[in-house]
Amino acid sequence: MKILITDGISPEGAKILTDAGLEVDKVKLTPDELVARIGNYDAIIVRSATKVTKDVIDAGKNLKVIARGGVGLDNIDVAAAAAAKIAVLNTPAASAISVAELAIGHMLAVSRFLHLSTMEMRQGKWPKKEYGGGIELYKKTLGIIGLGNIGKEVARRALGFGMHVLAHDPPFAPMDFFVEITTLDKLLTRSDYITLHLPFDKKAGATIGKKEFDMMKKGVVIINCARGGVVDQKALLEALESGKVAGAALDVFEHEPPTEDERALINHPRVSVSPHIGGSTVEAQDRVGAEIAIKVIKSLVPDQLR
Repeated sequence: MKILITDGISPEGAKILTDAGLEVDKVKLTPDELVARIGNYDAIIVRSATKVTKDVIDAGKNLKVIARGGVGLDNIDVAAAAAAKIAVLNTPAASAISVAELAIGHMLAVSRFLHLSTMEMRQGKWPKKEYGGGIELYKKTLGIIGLGNIGKEVARRALGFGMHVLAHDPPFAPMDFFVEITTLDKLLTRSDYITLHLPFDKKAGATIGKKEFDMMKKGVVIINCARGGVVDQKALLEALESGKVAGAALDVFEHEPPTEDERALINHPRVSVSPHIGGSTVEAQDRVGAEIAIKVIKSLVPDQLR
């Protein structure tokens, strides 16, 4: 059986596939090239760059599996895959620790002005007085919207900092540590920091918009390492300008790479940014590659894993 990998895979993941007797092609393709070639493959493995559209699925006459090395499935037409009876796989837990650590890192950066002091010290400045008014995470309240694999890892680390953790997640599953489960409205009004770890719902729109910002404490810090769109960027910029939001940290954007219109938010002095690298650690890539490879094998040739 033939596997097409368009966005790369870890060496361990590739080895697992070839050791199972699968033929692997690793190649980057344009959307038109993908449609033209997908009919030759039994499975496709992507990350976030490749879009597996209905056109791709319709052209995949031999396609049995669509696999994404990562959490979300927003670059895959899941409905079209279901209609074609093609299995859709992902790796929801493999990068959870990496994303959680980045979220905490951004919280620290914004709270202690690390993103600003780094730039100014490289210019030969010594901004000791300007950035001497940082705040601690200790005893602050962190609100987590979305308590899945990533949200839980953030909660564990926040508790280690001595924070009080609130969480809102309707399909909540019990955990082995204490987190106060509450409504979204109470979380918004009580939290000093708010971090989001949930998918973007195109029909519902942004989880955090002007209405939600109006409910928050003055001086709240917002962290989005989930998906562009879950926070209304225009409303966030307005809240930063008004002082309602003291700082924000963004790993994801509505457009990636961001458009010129998004530069005002990226360049804002109280915003710490990164280029959608939440799951991009060496350890996470190894876990993602191995996990997605094993899932593909289980779906295509389960006897190879016995």
